[in-house]
Amino acid sequence: MKAILFAITALSLSAPEAFAHASLEKGEAAQGSTYKAVVRIGHGCDGQATNTLRVQIPEGVIAVKPMPKAGWELETVTSTYETTYSYHGVPVTEGVTEIIWAGGDLPDAWYDEFVFSARLTDALPVGSNVFFPVLQDCADGSARWIEIPAEGQNPHDLRYPAPGVKITAPGHSGH
Repeated sequence: MKAILFAITALSLSAPEAFAHASLEKGEAAQGSTYKAVVRIGHGCDGQATNTLRVQIPEGVIAVKPMPKAGWELETVTSTYETTYSYHGVPVTEGVTEIIWAGGDLPDAWYDEFVFSARLTDALPVGSNVFFPVLQDCADGSARWIEIPAEGQNPHDLRYPAPGVKITAPGHSGH
């Protein structure tokens, strides 16, 4: 039984697209919900270890709270929103627009996840895709997962697609 589980795990990890890009663990989330974003990083930059990861927070995503990672420094950038949002009945005009995990060492051959929670406001239309550009820095290079597909374009056609989440109707479980 252990041999079968090992073989299945090895096959899933060796799939060429499995960890080829920065990606989000959950590809759907309900409008107006709190979303736990898990950004998966499956490799470094041309063989180098990842030392810094930046996640840009799009308009319409508020109340961002990053999870600290042991061995990494955590920083957030706060900016003014283009729109005023209501959060628990209180008007919100600014918040976290970028999360930075820095000073770590994620070897190219290893995998890790970077986590934050955020509120997906009602301003994000049901059926739309919301993208979180990710900048992955290494000692002598970077991977910029920032390309956002045009309307109707398949994100897999892009070389460096930004991870995205599809907004579903409120109350949709995303399963």
